Amino acid sequence: MSTLSPLAKSGIPLRLGTQRGTERLYLAGGIAIALTVLLPIVALAVIAVSGTAANWSHLAQTILPEAARVTLLLMLGIALVAGSTGVVTAWLVASFQFPGRGLFAWALVLPLAVPTYIAAYGFNEFLHFTGPVQTGIRALFGFSTRRDYWFPEIRSLGGAIFILSAVLYPYIFLTVRMVFLMQGRKVGDVARTLGATRAAVFFKVLLPMARPAIAIGVALALMEAINDIGAVEFLGVRTLTFAVYSTWLNRGDLQGATQIALMMLGVIVLLVVVERLARRQQRYSVHRGDRPQKGREALRGAKAALAVAACLLPIAFGFGIPFAVLLGFALQRLEQASDPQLWRALWHTVAMASATGVVTVAAGFMMAYGIRLTQSRRLSALVRMGALGYAVPGTVLAIGILIPLAAFDNAVDAALRSSFGISSGLFLSGSGFAIVYACSVRFMAMGHGAIESGFSKLSPHLDMAARTLGRGPGGTMREILLPLMRPALLTSFLLVFVDSTKELSATILLRPFDFETLATFVYTQASRSAFEDGALAALLIVVTGIVPVVLLTRTIMADGREG
Repeated sequence: MSTLSPLAKSGIPLRLGTQRGTERLYLAGGIAIALTVLLPIVALAVIAVSGTAANWSHLAQTILPEAARVTLLLMLGIALVAGSTGVVTAWLVASFQFPGRGLFAWALVLPLAVPTYIAAYGFNEFLHFTGPVQTGIRALFGFSTRRDYWFPEIRSLGGAIFILSAVLYPYIFLTVRMVFLMQGRKVGDVARTLGATRAAVFFKVLLPMARPAIAIGVALALMEAINDIGAVEFLGVRTLTFAVYSTWLNRGDLQGATQIALMMLGVIVLLVVVERLARRQQRYSVHRGDRPQKGREALRGAKAALAVAACLLPIAFGFGIPFAVLLGFALQRLEQASDPQLWRALWHTVAMASATGVVTVAAGFMMAYGIRLTQSRRLSALVRMGALGYAVPGTVLAIGILIPLAAFDNAVDAALRSSFGISSGLFLSGSGFAIVYACSVRFMAMGHGAIESGFSKLSPHLDMAARTLGRGPGGTMREILLPLMRPALLTSFLLVFVDSTKELSATILLRPFDFETLATFVYTQASRSAFEDGALAALLIVVTGIVPVVLLTRTIMADGREG
């Protein structure tokens, strides 16, 4: 298979020996990173095949049918609700001017800072019989008991779809809004001059154009949903992920749990393949000069009110309600602010999330640039497989990481003991390295997806022009692509950082002794049936996620992409 870049194939004279050697170097680096990401998934496959056929037969007859049905309904519901919310809000803030639009442009991303399990706890408190909503209904209508009126049950499949969609729609909003900002208004204006109505522009022009971005955003949201365990367990929804935990922890069957996890991987593979096939003929690029035009269409009266409501409700449901519940609990326990363990947990969380963000963005960029430079199908296939780590439950992924890291640590320790009589200990599997590794594997799909989306908007002619002017692959990357990719890189870092601050299941298993993050601090309190005591830590998780959201939005606006 040829690994030459499109420029080299074009026949443009270059220092071919140097160029080809550099391209091979990028290709080798991308393949090495992809294989490192794939390592824990391979370890899981080894565990899965060590199980017996009888185990799988039992699972297929008793657990999988209902769990698969519930998971499919949950995914369909989230794809519809979160997808519609993300697309509509992105269209409104990118295309129209209405009261509060500038505030909504960044506030609509705030639900990303709320962990799904915290959102579930918050909504349960808010909609509980003793909560403010039902208390207000009884006071308003004179009801005395729950039997006097009907109220939807939040601890149900419908409730799970609503809550997860409320905090996951920003994945779609972020990817689609970028497309609408960079191309949407320009092509929309052209369509309007040709007589198309606003509705026709949206459904016949903008939606088809944004389909790749919608597919990426929905895929990220669904992979996050299929991995959730805290919210679905609390809400009583028995998904495939819950089946993984139940099979492992309740039945002691690790092989069966990894077999279910690999089946979930199969579902994600199908999603990725369908998404790729759906947009394989859609290719577009944006030049740096193609900035959004000034002068959005102004909405007035009832239309402006509807636009404000359409943007305000997702923020209220995805961020406002959980934040208000957490704030109420935290204000009742302000004495916890003097607890040094809480602030150590905050430092550990920020350090771990920052390291994961840097590692994931660097690895994702290396792989994406390697594909862009060499057009290597081998690297592309490895990257696609490596991105499937997002579909593996965090706890199961932690097992897949512990096995190769522990084997490496033990081998090094044995060699040092035999050669020098010293012990190295568990310097990989017993350190923060294991947590960063696990989170990087978990969120590689997210980081690489944002970077890949950014690369897709840069014309390959930029690379060709730089190369004809004497810049090699490294110089082209540093001087041309990195500055143009800054918004995509920041978006990638934001997504990985925020999700890393919320990561719980893998951190619990892989953390070193006496190492607490905010997520494990909250879990410890919740495991004692005292979630209220962890409200301040949960509030810090949300606040920690808010900061990068605001910084990213300001950077994109300052970059001139939002007119």
